[in-house]
Amino acid sequence: MNTETRREVARHLHEKVVAYWHDVDFNWGRNASAHYTEDGIFLGSSVRYDGRSEIQEFYNWRIDRGERTNVHLVGNFHVEFEGDDTATAAWICTLYAKDGPPPQETAPPISITRVVDTFVRQDNGDWLCAKRHWHGLFKGGVPATSLTREEMANRMGKS
Repeated sequence: MNTETRREVARHLHEKVVAYWHDVDFNWGRNASAHYTEDGIFLGSSVRYDGRSEIQEFYNWRIDRGERTNVHLVGNFHVEFEGDDTATAAWICTLYAKDGPPPQETAPPISITRVVDTFVRQDNGDWLCAKRHWHGLFKGGVPATSLTREEMANRMGKS
């Protein structure tokens, strides 16, 4: 892959990540699972969602919880390529969030996290996230939302 193509793909991946969080923040993540490969992994210090269906079920659960005001800010975006069909994007997510409708009182972010995404190019040329791994750096007073493995299994009818 030549330098110009790498720049174009890096810009495209950045745009995909920003669009993903725009969907999560302003459309409740209704389209979130389309960002991932069919067997994509969403991994954090206390959560793991395997595959599009579990990832989407997490966002469905968030909708079921009721209104939440959140903004995910994407910064320090950096891409490295492992060949023509795999890229690793490392970036910082600064999250402001609180249950309830906007406007909320301002407060420090509830988390600042280094996120490492592995993207793979599909046969149709689209780039999808095969793994999103969260590495916490800072956390605030409002808890982030997450489902335990048991709660996910119950929602997915696997219990």
